[in-house]
Amino acid sequence: MRDRQASRDARRAREFEAFVAGAGGRLQHAATLLTAEAPDANPRARRLLTLALAHTYACWDRLRGEDPYDCARQYLATRFSRGTWHQYGAFGRARPHPRSPLAALAPQERLILVLRLYEGVAEEQAAALLGLPAERVHTICDRATATLLHPARTAAPRAMGGARVAPS
Repeated sequence: MRDRQASRDARRAREFEAFVAGAGGRLQHAATLLTAEAPDANPRARRLLTLALAHTYACWDRLRGEDPYDCARQYLATRFSRGTWHQYGAFGRARPHPRSPLAALAPQERLILVLRLYEGVAEEQAAALLGLPAERVHTICDRATATLLHPARTAAPRAMGGARVAPS
């Protein structure tokens, strides 16, 4: 009985290690995009990834044919969503790193954009995962994409001694 349990645990550990070796990098990149941290300094993204992988490992035996990557991605997204809401409020912003490609976006915009464009999650699936109407997900994704493609222009600095005033 013990030998069978040990064998099962060893097989489970090998399967999970193979999963992490194959999917860990992509999940890490997704978490880094979500947190808008610098790729080389991303403690919040690493924490998100660790929690998602721990959850996936805990559910490993119950997956029964389900995609473990999908399980990890769902947990990553919901944990980020809840964490952002509780830590920063409904409309709050974490301070993204200026080198992050998604630094200009709000957390919800980043989440939807990463799910839709980076992860390739269908609009309806993203909406169901986040508890939003599909139309809202579509609108947020369009707005986030427009923000990235057409960033706000900064005002040009004023020239010193520009226009002269004519004497009266």
